[in-house]
Amino acid sequence: MSLAKSVVTGTVYRTPEKRFTQNNIAVSAFVLNIGERDEILVRVVSRRTALDETVSSLSKGEKVLVEGRLQTATVKMDDGSEKRIYEIDANTIEKMGEASVSAGSDFGTEEIVKFESDDMSNELINEDEIPF
Repeated sequence: MSLAKSVVTGTVYRTPEKRFTQNNIAVSAFVLNIGERDEILVRVVSRRTALDETVSSLSKGEKVLVEGRLQTATVKMDDGSEKRIYEIDANTIEKMGEASVSAGSDFGTEEIVKFESDDMSNELINEDEIPF
């Protein structure tokens, strides 16, 4: 069942693997940990040939950003119990912490911007001025 469009960041938990369907279509998959303190594992699946190079260059422990369609499925385990799994059918996969390939973009350079304590003091909005 497809839920919605999702954008997540996380750490590659399991090294990507590539398999082929009966119709010789490449399917790349890896497991992504999106939790910060606890392990929250999501399977990322890509059927797009444009993402093959990116997925094959990933290794365990790398930070990535994934955009795609969130899907759920129920799987019957060997002991008869049912387990719900979550996966993202990826449209975009980007490595984080590296210079971006897109023109003029600094996304992923991990620059830290510091604000002075009174930078936004003149920006306060009165609740009566909010249009909704």
